[in-house]
Amino acid sequence: MNDEAARLAQIDHVAARLTEAFGAPADVAIVLGSGLGDVTRRVLDPVSVEATALGLPGSGVGGHAGKVTSGRLGGRKVLVFQGRAHLYEGHNLDTVVLATRAAARWGTRGLLLTSAVGGVDPALGPGSVMVVADHINLSGGNPLRGGNLDALGVRFPDLTHLYSPRLRAVAQSASPEPLPEGVYCAMPGPSYETPAEIRMLQGLGANVVGMSLVHEAIAARHAGMEVLAFAVVSNAAAGLGAAELTHAEVTEACRQAAGRLGALLVRVVEQW
Repeated sequence: MNDEAARLAQIDHVAARLTEAFGAPADVAIVLGSGLGDVTRRVLDPVSVEATALGLPGSGVGGHAGKVTSGRLGGRKVLVFQGRAHLYEGHNLDTVVLATRAAARWGTRGLLLTSAVGGVDPALGPGSVMVVADHINLSGGNPLRGGNLDALGVRFPDLTHLYSPRLRAVAQSASPEPLPEGVYCAMPGPSYETPAEIRMLQGLGANVVGMSLVHEAIAARHAGMEVLAFAVVSNAAAGLGAAELTHAEVTEACRQAAGRLGALLVRVVEQW
């Protein structure tokens, strides 16, 4: 078995486990970032399993439960990943995007991503929810590098409309107030950025900075999924606030924003 066949076999193995655990494919897969696990409480008739039981990596990061839940949200069947694998944990990119690819292979066509971020734009204070309109990938990795998985998608996918304009309009119509839209910049982590790096990102046009999301978005687009992403601002980025940055701060700020985000996600999925 060559490398591409082995990679596809791993994806199909997880997709088969999803079928065994949850039956027919979900309409929308949702990935919850740090501190946003409480959103899962809104899922009706939930069935949960450990991520490792599906052949997915467990989470070694605080604020990530490492569980996968299926049920109904906004009248649609959803699959909720309570946490994600990160590049900075030492995983390779195939592992980082395995859940996304398996969901696509299972038959799920929509992907809703969330991520805790630092606010690079001073106008985006803690608790702000930004719709991701585009990204800058400075993480040092792309999940499409290597032999192409032809069964999933084309060698050179167009990312012009990676973050679906249709779904961004849905998000705006579902929100009681206009949501800011902007650019997510992915950095490798796990250290937070330096003030000099934040000044660089401001010059590049980034509005928020995080350590995830873009790899899943790229893999999803490659596999033909329609993508919507929300960035939840947990703190001002380095050099823009007086306090030292901590992961506990990130998790707590996102936990407080989870209620508002959860209500928004229900309305978005309902209009999906």
